[in-house]
Amino acid sequence: MQKRILLIGLLCVGWLVGAQEFPVDYTFGEKYNDRYKYSNLLTIEDDGQGGTLLVRAYYSGMIIKPKGFIIEHYDENLQLKSEYNYKLKGSEFVNGYFRNGQLYLLFLDYNYEKEEYEYWVHRSPVDPFSFTKEKLLSFRSAPVKNPLDKNYYNRKFNSGFTTTVLFPEDKSSFVISTHYKKGKDNRHDIYLFTSGLKQALYQDFSSEVEEKNYAFERVAVSRDLDQVYIIGKAYFKKRRFTALERKFQYELIKLNKSGISTQNFDSTGKYSESLTPILHKGELICVGFYANRKDNRYNGLSYFKVDLISLQVKSSKYNPFSEQFMFDKFGQEYDKEIKNLVFKNVVVTPDNSILFNAEEYFVTQSVQANSSGGRLRVERFHHNDIVSAKIDDQGNMVWARNINKSEVTQGDGSYASYSSLTKNGRTYFFISTAAENPQLLNNERIIFKQGLSRNRNVFVIQLDEQGKMSYEKIIDSKDARLPLMVSNPLKNDLKGKVLFYAKRGTKKQLVNVAID
Repeated sequence: MQKRILLIGLLCVGWLVGAQEFPVDYTFGEKYNDRYKYSNLLTIEDDGQGGTLLVRAYYSGMIIKPKGFIIEHYDENLQLKSEYNYKLKGSEFVNGYFRNGQLYLLFLDYNYEKEEYEYWVHRSPVDPFSFTKEKLLSFRSAPVKNPLDKNYYNRKFNSGFTTTVLFPEDKSSFVISTHYKKGKDNRHDIYLFTSGLKQALYQDFSSEVEEKNYAFERVAVSRDLDQVYIIGKAYFKKRRFTALERKFQYELIKLNKSGISTQNFDSTGKYSESLTPILHKGELICVGFYANRKDNRYNGLSYFKVDLISLQVKSSKYNPFSEQFMFDKFGQEYDKEIKNLVFKNVVVTPDNSILFNAEEYFVTQSVQANSSGGRLRVERFHHNDIVSAKIDDQGNMVWARNINKSEVTQGDGSYASYSSLTKNGRTYFFISTAAENPQLLNNERIIFKQGLSRNRNVFVIQLDEQGKMSYEKIIDSKDARLPLMVSNPLKNDLKGKVLFYAKRGTKKQLVNVAID
């Protein structure tokens, strides 16, 4: 089924743009039966021939447990070509990618006989599937809880083994960071691997963790794989802090065969938050947010142009949030705080402007009674407001907008949050909600809420080159009977296409959305 819809911004209130047209095509693939009722989508990749590869972890049994991985291969017409059941237990999936006709799956295992953590890559051609295994690294350690645990705000560095894996946007390489701490033994190592699994770089980072612990967040890698730039939080040791102070600072770490360099961007009254590195046309740029004092409140956008060799800051800009942005978010309540922003993606436009998006994300915990009368601790994951900003090639803020959104989930986060695509200087945000329309907060502000129905509508929100906003429902819940995993799509920014996986229970299908 294929439908072509001419979308027209209907709202004429406040900052919403009226009478703006943006055409969208959407195509539903065939709806298939699926024997794996309980599963999570782990990765979705282009197969290089116009088709799509999806990897899911599936669960079954009287007590639901992980049983293996289902790999689905679809053709360019969204038709299912093949399925492969990769029966693998006891391995923690890290990430997956497709290169040179092979599907690569990266796992972290614990070997109880050798008492060590091991990174393995399982790879296979697509037609037919036939996996082989290769061990990349191993680290002797007693088993720990959540060695790959990622907490954006209150990272804990307990004794034992912790590790992080970072991929640049194109997945042409990946970084593995390992940290082992027990007694006087405090070792931190960083490895760079090519997508073909060749070790391209290694650095002993142990000297840097004598005074600080590092939680790495984002990475940029040069095309020749000789330079690695990592952004991370450096948590101070052996210091006393007041209740309102931050215990960390953001740092840029450069790794190459010659050694390690670091750069901190904080200055008096300006403290960096949620930075990301960008390598573009021989320039290294870091963009993100900043705070005016040592707590978690964000006050504006930051921009740093950094020397590739020395890491000296060549130019910097601090752009306070505009009145428009504050009104978008809070209305007339200007004393509210902006917190908990996590980077989602960044795009450099042909005129060297930077468009980046973040989301207000945090986790809450509560204790509730279960059916047997016991007490159960429950974690809830909140995916709230979207922040989008544009910075010109000199670091000046062109605009910043806040899109009010409220979502919470206890399970699969793929159905919550959002995805975005940039084409011709315009950014399009895709969200899924059971609500028929956004809620009007006042005569100039709206909020997209989660809703209660099982069936979901798909909305697209457009920000044009000037930051003016419009929105429209593009897929009605009556047509999309299966909910879309909006936060985990396959995107093609050049062609302006986004491919979504839709699933509920034992039914599944692909949905392709194209911006003309």
